[in-house]
Amino acid sequence: MKKTKTAGKLLLTGLALFLVFRKIDTAQLWGLAQKIQLIWILPAIVLFILSKVATAIRLNLYFKNIRIRLSEQQNWRLYLIGMFYNLFLPGGIGGDGYKVYLLNKHFKTPVKKLIQAALLDRLGGLVAIFFLLFALFLVVDIQIDFLESGFWNGLMVSGLILTVPAFWLLQKFLFRDFLPSFWPANVWSFAGQLAQLICAWFILLALGIEEKILAYQLVFLLSSIVAVLPLTIGGVGARELVFVYAHTYAGIEETAAVAFSLIFFLISAGISLAGAFIKVDLTENHN
Repeated sequence: MKKTKTAGKLLLTGLALFLVFRKIDTAQLWGLAQKIQLIWILPAIVLFILSKVATAIRLNLYFKNIRIRLSEQQNWRLYLIGMFYNLFLPGGIGGDGYKVYLLNKHFKTPVKKLIQAALLDRLGGLVAIFFLLFALFLVVDIQIDFLESGFWNGLMVSGLILTVPAFWLLQKFLFRDFLPSFWPANVWSFAGQLAQLICAWFILLALGIEEKILAYQLVFLLSSIVAVLPLTIGGVGARELVFVYAHTYAGIEETAAVAFSLIFFLISAGISLAGAFIKVDLTENHN
């Protein structure tokens, strides 16, 4: 079953990349790669790491709600290992599964509670993404007729108003154990997502893109939602497809958008790879 799942992901990843490179000018992509201003890549890497630190802190808040006491250093190490499992071992138990197994083994916390913490962590990230998307849809000029209607704008405003309260209700009824950390966890969710948007801005600067920044960031958020779906390896191909098919409507440059997406993936992969060389000792004293 695992081999079939991995083979399916590899097939979809290959197909997505084939469709992407079939639609873009590869010579132009190579030309962009040769002109990258590396001075902007370093702050992009720093902001990406900070975004992951923020989301790791959010996850540790959920752990504390179910009486798992990890120092932030232990939690960060565990988070990096999980990132490595998610990206480089897609056919295995995955990062969330690894954390559930390890924490259940050491703390004897019920698997159900650990799965809820992992699921809520994912949902918290999506809530921040959707909220920011609603805001960007109000300010970015998208070339689709029905998006210019007052009804669409009203829908986006409603989304801004209702997203967080709806998430609170969901947590109250389905994840009650984690409700005490609702507000601080959401603050870290937004901090993490905003850090990624700034990371995206630095990558765009590295590519020499200084116009339509918000449009690129809007499509980036859309691609982040697609990348969460376990369809391809680490979201590779899926993100790029979103940029390819959204460029006409958002007024962004197609090849530059794909170059941006590939650079973001390389940064993510580089940081995730660190998880292969890290060990976490849960026998140390906990906070």
